[in-house]
Amino acid sequence: MTRSSWSDARSIAHAAGAAQRSDVVDTLALTEALGHVLAASLVSPIAIPHYASSAMDGWAVAGSGPWTLLIGGDAERARSVGLGDGVAVDVLTGGLIPTGAEAVLPLEHGVVEQVSGAASLHLAPSAPSGEPRPGRHIRPAGTESPAGSTVLDAGTRLGPVHLALAAGAGFDRVPVVPAMRVRLVLTGDEVVTSGVPAPGFVRDSFGPSLPGVIASLGGVVTSSVRVGDDASTTAEALGLTSAAGVHARHQRDLVVTTGGTGDSRADHVRALLRDAGADFLVDGVDVRPGGPALLARLPDGRLFVGLPGNPLAALLSVLTLVHPVLAGLQGLELPALRPAVLASPIDGVRSGTVLRPYRSVHDPDSATPHAEPTPWHGAAMLRGLADADGVLVCPGSGAAAGGLVPSLDLPW
Repeated sequence: MTRSSWSDARSIAHAAGAAQRSDVVDTLALTEALGHVLAASLVSPIAIPHYASSAMDGWAVAGSGPWTLLIGGDAERARSVGLGDGVAVDVLTGGLIPTGAEAVLPLEHGVVEQVSGAASLHLAPSAPSGEPRPGRHIRPAGTESPAGSTVLDAGTRLGPVHLALAAGAGFDRVPVVPAMRVRLVLTGDEVVTSGVPAPGFVRDSFGPSLPGVIASLGGVVTSSVRVGDDASTTAEALGLTSAAGVHARHQRDLVVTTGGTGDSRADHVRALLRDAGADFLVDGVDVRPGGPALLARLPDGRLFVGLPGNPLAALLSVLTLVHPVLAGLQGLELPALRPAVLASPIDGVRSGTVLRPYRSVHDPDSATPHAEPTPWHGAAMLRGLADADGVLVCPGSGAAAGGLVPSLDLPW
């Protein structure tokens, strides 16, 4: 087994995902599109806002004051046909500005007087000088963007604010890249799914976490199966036998396993893949933790990612292989690295790269936040990652405090 460098493994995974991409587009309602990636840019059919609106609660006024304040039916007719000079109507924030209105006088700057059943609007003594200036507190139509402008670019991962913007532009549905379907196969005789495990057993940490992790990356777990350390049942769960024909297969599916990627008598994944004629794209990674992780293409076209069985190693391997695969499939760039200043040194390890969760800490002598590597970095330890702001990508030779090292933001 020749292990790939961490950098090469990510690039290979990204290219493999991109090769699986198709021209198929899903059209989803806005309520279903959160987390999906736009397949095409959204061009607004309307100006935003599409009418002149008030930025304040108060009165829409025409001409200089004092103004005749229209109320009831008179006000409604004026809102329809427009305001004449010296006339005002009340308006709420976001309300339509009638034709002829020149400004909005805020509530706190006006005083209403009633004389013989007629209402008039005057400037309050506390009103600023020159109020209301022409155009004051009016949001003209198209202030944010004119009709025909691109409001969201293709390749945008849709968050809540993107969906709000799409709704404001009049969209009910949006075109998105179909989510990659992921089948989880969780292995291990020693894994229990509830309660406190007895000595020699471990609690399942992948069942509760991986579906959410994969969803945050733009995939969807369509099935999850748990198998013991048995070669035949593992092969069936992976869809590598004739008996597994009941499992739906599609070239754009991804199979993700946990455990079984080592070389012990309980590890069957690599041997099963070799026997099935899989093409190993990444056969191990020169990194700690996460060295046994692998990426392969099955003969039927499906991609396969084997994650290590230790929790921290597995979740960091998600960043190494699963995230790049899903980014490539969705037409996104390989997740970028950014520099981080080390608050404490990182010791060297016997691998090309060491991945270390970190917390951002304030350094009183620097305006730049520093990265404090977690002390909980064993392959089975999750405490450090649960508390992390990101992951340091350090040379295997180590790095001194104050040095710059690349880092990855956590995508979940």
